[in-house]
Amino acid sequence: MNWIRRNSPNREELLESRFIKPFAHRVAHSHLWRFTRTSVRRGTALGLFVGIFFLIPGVQILGVALLALPFRANIPIGAAMTFLSNPVTTPLILAASVWLGSALFGMHTNVSNLYILYDEGASLVEWWHWFTANAGTALLGGLAGLFVISVVSAVVGYLLASVIWDSWIRLRWRQKIRRARDKRLEASTSDTPAG
Repeated sequence: MNWIRRNSPNREELLESRFIKPFAHRVAHSHLWRFTRTSVRRGTALGLFVGIFFLIPGVQILGVALLALPFRANIPIGAAMTFLSNPVTTPLILAASVWLGSALFGMHTNVSNLYILYDEGASLVEWWHWFTANAGTALLGGLAGLFVISVVSAVVGYLLASVIWDSWIRLRWRQKIRRARDKRLEASTSDTPAG
């Protein structure tokens, strides 16, 4: 929780953004900043989806803040989840999305043509034909793969957030019961006369 508080924008910082100002009165609503079981699960899923699908750092947090409105998701959790796509993980995500797009949808490109065009000093028209015939399908496949990875990550994040939240609540209840039991034992031993 401390890491999330340190790295997520606070309400005031987010409301100062020029992109959020038109929606500031809605984004500032307290239910988007409360930590409840439902809002945390939704914030986790939304943050993972937006963080992976929109790989542009500034767009991610703003996207989470705006999409939190209709989904009633927790903004700080959503913003924190966008940090899972970072300069270290982004190349892996992109490689996996291109591979997945190629494997699932058969959209791949012939890279040898790229080298041939480069070696022969191809014209812009030839590059454009290669791009629309080969690279365009690979980009579409990569985009489709990125969408699949985003959706799967959001679903897994939602389920994990549920499990972690339930475990955390159980742990807190056990601690509360243990403290109450310890207080009763302490009170019963202090009530018995010494002797």
